[in-house]
Amino acid sequence: MTSLTAYCGLFLSALVAATLVPAGSEAALAALLVTGEFSTPGLLLAASLGNVLGATVNYALGRMAGRFRGRRWFPASEAGLARAERWYRRTGRWSLLLSWLPIVGDPITVAAGLLREPVWSFLALVAIAKTGRYLVLVAAFA
Repeated sequence: MTSLTAYCGLFLSALVAATLVPAGSEAALAALLVTGEFSTPGLLLAASLGNVLGATVNYALGRMAGRFRGRRWFPASEAGLARAERWYRRTGRWSLLLSWLPIVGDPITVAAGLLREPVWSFLALVAIAKTGRYLVLVAAFA
């Protein structure tokens, strides 16, 4: 496997894993780390950038979805949206530090977009959370 293929594959795996598509990227990162053939900082960078970009896709979907609220085909009920909004308003932008968590992390990033979190704070907090998770994984395999 060429280095470019490995880094791009990891980037894409991390990007997809951060969207609402059920996928994971940790196994790909761990497998590449175990080979010892690739730069650990390079792998960390590829995984982190991909994962942050994937979360940004969720954020953009949330921003766009706001105009479709209340439509019959919209995937969330008004009651569900109200609950999510109350929770996000109560916990605030700091809940984005939980964006690395499975199951709840992706909806948090969508809610941030839906509730118009400023993009600068979104990117900063999500980058900290996502990179932190990969740092723990790198440390476990180092």
